This record gives sequence, structure tokens and C-alpha cells, in this order.
Amino acid sequence: MNPLFLTVALLLGSAAVIYLACEFFVNGVEWVGRRFAVGEQATGSILAAFGTALPESVVTFVAVVFGATAAQKQIGIGAALGGPLVLSTIAYATVGVVLILCRTQLPKTAAIRADFKNLSRDQGWFLVIFAGKIALGVVAFAFKPWLGALFLAAYGAYFWKEMRGEGSLEEDELEPLKLTPQAAEPKTWVAVVQTLLALAVIFLASRYFVKQLDVLGPALGIKPQLLALLLSPIATELPETLNAIIWVRQGKHRLALANISGAMMIQATVPTALGLFFTPWILDRSLLVGAAVTALAVAAMFLAFRRGMISRGFLAAMAGFYVLFAAIVWGFHLG
Repeated sequence: MNPLFLTVALLLGSAAVIYLACEFFVNGVEWVGRRFAVGEQATGSILAAFGTALPESVVTFVAVVFGATAAQKQIGIGAALGGPLVLSTIAYATVGVVLILCRTQLPKTAAIRADFKNLSRDQGWFLVIFAGKIALGVVAFAFKPWLGALFLAAYGAYFWKEMRGEGSLEEDELEPLKLTPQAAEPKTWVAVVQTLLALAVIFLASRYFVKQLDVLGPALGIKPQLLALLLSPIATELPETLNAIIWVRQGKHRLALANISGAMMIQATVPTALGLFFTPWILDRSLLVGAAVTALAVAAMFLAFRRGMISRGFLAAMAGFYVLFAAIVWGFHLG
């Protein structure tokens, strides 16, 4: 069998496994949120986001802590910058595309406008934190590694705010827990077990997906740094993207948007802290271009959420920012 064909087949197979595991994960995490009386937004932005952010966080951790060369550590920095880029462009665009395919319009109610305003605050805080991480990437000074603690503290503050938020999943009817479909109210421990098992499968399948990308990159003549910036983040953000597809398909766009927003906050803080702790955290021109495009995309989402102007077409159009970034970076690669 052709090695390239086999790699692509394994890539698609692992993506299918991730999707099926995400079906179990979102079902389980919704029940965990209900059993622990966690609000709907916090279920998406904290519980789901924390779990699905593990793959990309592990990629960054392994690269920056165990990387033997500067190039390997640069891959970790690329993953830390690439995650927010993919989430702010492709993940939001996926929500818009699925809404279009399902012929579903976003409701225009007072409650939805309030949700959008909350999400705009998340985008605003993300921009502030993101600007800080980029500013640190263009200067060098002795105590820079210690500033990683500030990024962990920033996520701690976000976690505290979200968990104290109002709202309840009990306003919506949930599908039966997949492990116990006959039970109207599943036991808490069963919901937790299903969520953790699904998360383990997502984690392992995501790592395998990234491994196949590592094989595919050289076969296509793509440099490791370019792979880390262009393709690896798409792979590691696959769980969030697939979660969004599942929730939008179920009519739960609030959970989908909250999951993306929460994952962005994790990506703005935790991988950055790791990068500051274990690398010089100096950004090259490709990373700076990615940072600029991410900031533009998030600024557009901030203004749209703030004004309540979110539509499925606007969300789908966010993919244009990623296309712009890919074109510029590919130009660097060819040059």
C-alpha cells in the first residue's frame, strides 16, 4: 500500500474516532454539569473546554519541556500561538457553516443578547492577555520566565468568574446518558466515568492524529515549524471543533460558542505560561503574522458580540482570516 495513502487513511480514521468520542464526551459533560449544578455557560467554557484543551496543552508541554533542540522548542511555541488562531477562525466558522447546513438561524432574544455580551467580555479579556503574550515575544529580559505565573493567575481568575456565573442546564432537556440510556436521571459517578473515558479516547486519538500529521508534513515537503503553525493546531483543536458541530446540530449553540470561548482563554494562558517557563519565548515573523491575524479575528468577534450582530454568515466568514494567514505564511515558506 502507498505510504502516503496509508497515512491519510489513518489520519481520517483517527478523526472519526475523535468525533465518536466527542459524542460521548459532550453527552457526559452535560450530565456532569447538571449533577453538580453548573451553569450552561460554565459547562461549555470550563468543564468541556478544560477537557478538550488537553491535547494542544500536551503538545506544547512535551515540545517545550522535553525538546532537545531550539527547533523542537519552537514547535511548542508555534502550537501555543496556533491554537488561538484556529479557535478564533476555523472553530467559529464551523459553527456558522453547521448553522447554515442545518438551516438554523441564531435566535434574537434578550437572553441571547445577554449571552453575546458575556462572550464579548471574554473576547475583550482574551485580547488584553493575548497582547501581553505577544509583547513578551519581541523583547528579552532576565526575569521573563517568572511572568508565566501571571498567565496562570489570569486563567484562575477566569475560572472563578465562570464557575460563579448564573444559569442552569436544567432549563434544557438532555439526551439520556449513553452508558445508561434507560435511566431518566443517571448516577453522578456514571456520568463522570463516561466523560473521563471519552476524554481519554479523545486524548489518545488526538495524539495519534498529530503523529500522522508529523509523517504527512515531510512527505509534502512542509517544514516542522510551518507544520506546527498551519496543521498541528487544526489537529489539536479538533475536539473543540467537533464538539461545536455536535452541539450546534442539537440546537445548543450557546454551549458551542461558550466551549470555543473557554478554550481560547485556556490557550491564551496555560500554554503561554509553559512557553515562558521553558523557552526564551521569542517570536519569529511567521508567529507574529499569526498573532496579528488572531488579534484581528478576535477584535471582529468582540465588536460583533458586543453589538449583538452575530449571524451564521458572519461566523462562517471567520474562516477568511485563516485563509489570509495561510497565504502569507505559505508565501514566506516559498520565499
